[in-house]
Amino acid sequence: MNFPLLYKDLKSLLIQTIRNKLENYHPETENMPFHWRLLGRDRYAMFSFIQSVNTTFGTSLWEQMALIISQASGFEAERQFQLLGTIDPATENLIAQLYRELREGVRDPDKKKEIALIRKSIKKGKAQKDPDSTVDFWVKRDSQEEFFEITSAKPNKKEFESLKLKLLRWTALRLSQNKKAKVMTRIAIPYNPYHPEPYRRWTLKGLYDLKRGEVLVGEEFWDFIAGQEVYQTLLDIFQEAGEELREELDQYFRKFR
Repeated sequence: MNFPLLYKDLKSLLIQTIRNKLENYHPETENMPFHWRLLGRDRYAMFSFIQSVNTTFGTSLWEQMALIISQASGFEAERQFQLLGTIDPATENLIAQLYRELREGVRDPDKKKEIALIRKSIKKGKAQKDPDSTVDFWVKRDSQEEFFEITSAKPNKKEFESLKLKLLRWTALRLSQNKKAKVMTRIAIPYNPYHPEPYRRWTLKGLYDLKRGEVLVGEEFWDFIAGQEVYQTLLDIFQEAGEELREELDQYFRKFR
């Protein structure tokens, strides 16, 4: 991995993201007389700003980070990857059956077997856009293509269920273009909110093949797309960027006091 390039590009991305937020940030204009008097208007403005930053992290920053890390490692990668293909009716029915059986608990999750069943069923189709065509992050490691949905730290049960269906359909879309393609579809969760305890979300139970890494959390995800240990380096870069931004942030929010 090109660590100097990673440091430079990622730190620049973080600092520019926050500065852009500050430049375009407009706090809530509604009157909050009780909150302001109890908490301080500056603290409330900071809280609102952090919520806005969290939204940016979820909608674009994690994907941009993944792209920088993978490219610094020499991998072919792309964010907002357009996965084109066509799923024939028989394979759609197979996917619906797999999905239903997983939800009902009559089938144990087995990623290898699920891919094999879809590979056997899928017919060659047109390279056309599908409602599930947009992949948050795609990376090719050696000859295997990895398709990631980067989601929030605590998806609810309904979200986890819908994401499983999306992963099954991604597999079919790719194989409809190349039946021999080595493909893996995964969920990525950028950080573990339960640290230092393992990520244990009850909504995962019965849906995902955790033994084969269908869901990668925090350090597992970042190290995987880097091809080596990189997680601590990422934390160090965030720390350095935060220290460089601290005075700018403090000065900006002083005006709300």
